[in-house]
Formats: sequence, structure tokens, C-alpha cells
Amino acid sequence: LPISRLQRDLTDSTVTRNIGIPFGHCVVALDSLQKGLGKLLLDEKAIRADVNSHWEVTAEAIQTVLRREQVDGAYELLKEETRGAAVTEESVSKFVEKLKVHPTIKLSPSVIAELGAITPSNYVGTFNKEEQPLEAWAKAKLAPQTAPLVVAALAKQRTALTAADEKNMGA
Repeated sequence: LPISRLQRDLTDSTVTRNIGIPFGHCVVALDSLQKGLGKLLLDEKAIRADVNSHWEVTAEAIQTVLRREQVDGAYELLKEETRGAAVTEESVSKFVEKLKVHPTIKLSPSVIAELGAITPSNYVGTFNKEEQPLEAWAKAKLAPQTAPLVVAALAKQRTALTAADEKNMGA
């Protein structure tokens, strides 16, 4: 109990008085994010070339398939082929060919075909423009006041990317 009328309960008053400041900063940040995303234009050809020049990323996909097929020592087997050497499309193809005739590893033709079909671009995956997982995530996880701002920024960016794709295809 207060002894004097000058004493008061300050328990949540500082938080209550200052709660708007972080929200204001969030709104400013989201606005800046929206502007920044709107300025991005991706060079899809350069990105594809960069991804396709790094065949070492296929090692993880190959390991995953081999482990699924219960091949003992999948990591070590692949490590022998990839350590200290440049991993290229040719080296990956040779590795898959070696698996066809390996004395102890017996894989079905469909698994060999699956391994042969792995490339850096199809392992990384592609974005399906029909699906909009980011918008769904924003609506599900963000506050009702924030979600529309993020969804609008994503829509604006998607529109800019679509326009850039159309421009590149026309060029």
C-alpha cells in the first residue's frame, strides 16, 4: 500500500506508454521492405548458370537416395569420388555408372535412373508460381495488422518478377 499519494504503481505503465514505438518501427521497416523488394530484379539466366555450375550440391541428393536404399557407407562412397576433385556433370555421371556395376551394391534400374536424373537445378527445386506459401505463412503467423502489409509487399514483388520474366522472354 502506498504511504503517500505521490507514490503510485508503476508496474506496467512504462511498457504501456512505450508499446507503440516498436509497432511504429515495425510499420516503417515493413514499408522499407516493401520498397526494397519492389526494386529487386533477378537475372534468372545468371542464377541458373551459377546453380548449374555447382554439381557438388548433387552429392547430398545422391547420398539421400543411397541411404533410402539402405546402402552402407553412402557418405564414404561418395566422399571417395568428390574429395579433392572438381565435381562436374561428367564425374557425377561416372559415379552413377560405377554404381550400376558395383560388386556389393545392387540398385534397381529405376533407382539408377533416379540418380542419373539428379542435377543441381532440379535438386534445388523450382518455385511454383501457382502456390503462394509465403502469403499463407504471413496470414497464419503474423499479426492481423502486419500480415496484409507483408502480403501486399509479396504481391508487388511477384508482379515485378512476372513483368521482368515477360520482358526477358520477349527479348
